[in-house]
Amino acid sequence: MKQKRAFAANWSFLVLCVMGAFAILSSTMSKSPVLNPFATSLGTPSDLLGFVAAASTIPGILISLPAASLSDIIGRRKVLLFSAFVFASAPFLYLFVGTWWQLALVRFYHGFATAIFVPVTEATVAEQFPTKRGERISILNSVTGVGRTLAPLLGGAILALTSNGYHALYLAVGVAGVTTFVLAFLLLTEKKKPIQETVGTRKVASKMFQGWREIIRNRGAVLVSLVQASQYYVFGAVEFFIVGYALEVAHLNAFYAGLFLTAEVASVILARPLLGRLSDKKGRRVPIVLGSLLGAVLVFAIPFTTQFSLLLLFAIGYGVGFAAVISSTSPLMSELAPDGLVGSSMGFLSTMMDVGQTLGPIVSGFILASALQYTGLFASLSLLLLATTVVFAFSGISKAEKQTQTT
Repeated sequence: MKQKRAFAANWSFLVLCVMGAFAILSSTMSKSPVLNPFATSLGTPSDLLGFVAAASTIPGILISLPAASLSDIIGRRKVLLFSAFVFASAPFLYLFVGTWWQLALVRFYHGFATAIFVPVTEATVAEQFPTKRGERISILNSVTGVGRTLAPLLGGAILALTSNGYHALYLAVGVAGVTTFVLAFLLLTEKKKPIQETVGTRKVASKMFQGWREIIRNRGAVLVSLVQASQYYVFGAVEFFIVGYALEVAHLNAFYAGLFLTAEVASVILARPLLGRLSDKKGRRVPIVLGSLLGAVLVFAIPFTTQFSLLLLFAIGYGVGFAAVISSTSPLMSELAPDGLVGSSMGFLSTMMDVGQTLGPIVSGFILASALQYTGLFASLSLLLLATTVVFAFSGISKAEKQTQTT
């Protein structure tokens, strides 16, 4: 029986990893690098280009928590099947887009796929591998990171070969999305829990709201979510503004600026599984604190140099620090979750992540436009990481507090 359960868990993990690679490849290729030129070709007003770009991020804030909570009640597989259906159907809607507002609507619909997929898959893995949560969740996210990294290259190649053939690109996106949907049927059928057998709409809503209240009252869960939000706030800002700094201040060309982003993403992908395994063995606190401190120091140092080699080193080091934190926050969140609310907890974490990543570039843009410029921008990011690190370090939050945090 034990061997059978182990096989089922490993099979599910393999399927989720392959699904994740195709799913994120599909969703990323639908926006990078095609979205900007496609929106421009539709006559999108320049002041609305950002709205079109942000349309797909809104579902992450709106639906991640409800979808993950629903998976606690009706099962992960059903919710993942719906997510996979969106991955498969959304790409073909781009073929019928004729105006910018139609593109925004399609982007909004497409955003539901990732918003649902990420927290539900992480909850699935956290439950199936209770002693290897950090390692397995990190591997899952690194595999999806490969898809995210390859998407712009593949999308750019298709556009170049087809002379900006947007329809050809979205057909390729559709193939990856349909592959995701087909793979979803390989997930093994779940055994229903007694609590799941006969629940009506009102009962489901009641259980969801009750679960959210428990999570909000859980000091540990709220604190870990704030750490996650601050990390993605900084990540989103660094990812966007380090390119401008490289071009405008360091006077490097676009190729070198692109190398910073590639190096940063590559360091996250490569370091995350190793650091996740470390957090399984040594605990979550140390990787979170040390990773945050490393990120804070390196982000603060960015505006004090214009040398390519140093900036590249900072980007790699920041990626490792970021990986150390996020390889521990997801498994720690699942460990602090009240019984039966792992999905809800991961959904709350995902929502806070999206809020942070959305606000980071916006607030940082205002700081950049002030007299503080890039020095003030990166200093503000460093101070945010330091503040959340200090609060977390002295909070006393740990796995052992799971029971006391909810009383």
